[in-house]
Amino acid sequence: MGSEPSLEYCELSDIGRRRANNQDASAVMAAESGVEYRRRGWLFLVADGMGAHAAGERASELASEQVPLAYEKKAAYSPPYALKSSIRHANNEIHSRGESSPDLKGMGTTCSVLVIVPRGALVGHVGDSRVYRVRNHSIAQLSRDHSLAWEVEAARAASGGDAAQGSALQSPPKNIITRSLGPHGHVDVDLEGPLPVAADDVFVLCSDGLSGQVADEEIGCFAAALPPAEAAAALLGLALVRGAPDNVTLVVAKAGPGEQSEEDPNAPPWPLAEPEAGGRDPAKPIPVRMLILAAAGLFGALIFNPWGSELMGAEGPFASILGEAREAVGFALTGLMGLLAVAGIMGTVLALLGPEGRRIRTLAVGQKLGKGPYREYGCEPSADLVEGIVASVESAADGLSDAERKQALELVAAARRKAGSRDFTAALSEAARGIDVYRRSVEAARNDDTIRTDDR
Repeated sequence: MGSEPSLEYCELSDIGRRRANNQDASAVMAAESGVEYRRRGWLFLVADGMGAHAAGERASELASEQVPLAYEKKAAYSPPYALKSSIRHANNEIHSRGESSPDLKGMGTTCSVLVIVPRGALVGHVGDSRVYRVRNHSIAQLSRDHSLAWEVEAARAASGGDAAQGSALQSPPKNIITRSLGPHGHVDVDLEGPLPVAADDVFVLCSDGLSGQVADEEIGCFAAALPPAEAAAALLGLALVRGAPDNVTLVVAKAGPGEQSEEDPNAPPWPLAEPEAGGRDPAKPIPVRMLILAAAGLFGALIFNPWGSELMGAEGPFASILGEAREAVGFALTGLMGLLAVAGIMGTVLALLGPEGRRIRTLAVGQKLGKGPYREYGCEPSADLVEGIVASVESAADGLSDAERKQALELVAAARRKAGSRDFTAALSEAARGIDVYRRSVEAARNDDTIRTDDR
């Protein structure tokens, strides 16, 4: 494992072609030094808000603010605990704000978070935004969609996928999610990992504005072939080329040698809960029974001591009953009570100083949470895959100015030539340049509309 962080990343967001405002948000908490990386790692987040007016925008904004802040405070305890508790903290904040304002009531957001630490990659997830890993011409979805479409697909797979299931299990709406931050005071958070990280692994986080328009294989191709900044621009631009009916937000992060995982079998396990307030470990409760036993033993020794106790003394009530055996019985009872007191005291000490109990669940080295990856596809570039991309650019170019259309079509032709000679990396690079022509045209048109609106 490298001593210094060497990860490259790019985050982008776009309002899309049909939305009036951008309800997506993203956040990056970078590890600027080796010390910072070992202490709490890298954090990447994408959130897709839901709610009327500005509610969805506010919900995703709160998630992007609150999760990194809460994670930073808790990271010293353990990364999985810090990640889960930070997402729940954000849920509480969003829910509280929604309950306190009629305009924001019911607002919600998806929240997908990737944390990279020396032991590997962790994913915390609520909703249908996604986290992917691209490695060796393969793209794996590390998060599970909390959506009706995903649940129906899972039900179909569990039933064998036969046609007898009928239309009830066919083509459900893709925009109905089953879990989000904000609407309720409690939320279930999926945790995945840690998954080992290799140098040159590329992670992509995105809202469904990207995954709904760009195929997983296309995401994997661009992420693997191009540097993060170019890949992110090409993917966002391709969503725009295909109409971008929703906001589009993504983060592309490429791990370097400094993020490569090396499993240390001697590393301590990660606790998955936090000690109670006051610092007492809930796995080591105060041993009340042992304390009672010690107190009872000491009290009994005082009562039955024939030298100092009125009960067992020469004038005490037991003197006439026990006669000459009074002292012997008194000493025997005192000794027994003393043994009980010693046993209670030793039991208390051992309980407090002994090994941790089992009430705190831990995650040992080599163990992982969750069941991901959930889907995995080959994404090795091919002539068909490149053609699907450039055909989209070619079709969208009809809406460009003559000069822009000419430039885009020249780049499309160059991409096809490169693909024909099986130089797919160069073909994707040419395709990305063609996509960029279209993207810049869309942005220029927006700026022009803004200027003319301001002039009126």
